[in-house]
Amino acid sequence: MMTDRWKVTVDPRVCVRTGLCAASAPKEFELDERGQGRATSETLPASEEVLEVAESCPIEAISIADADTGKAIFPPES
Repeated sequence: MMTDRWKVTVDPRVCVRTGLCAASAPKEFELDERGQGRATSETLPASEEVLEVAESCPIEAISIADADTGKAIFPPES
């Protein structure tokens, strides 16, 4: 059973600091002092908005996993 909470990670090695995530969903994403995107909490409520932000990241720096099971939600496992 999937949870209603997701673990959302922004890979700092990949993020190019466009700020798109924080601009698109400021309650879920923020920028640190270097302009690096990050989730506002260790886990976030599962939502279409969070998924759309991850899908919109121009370099796919955002990954989402089920907070309970660790199963990848985005990018999907192949």
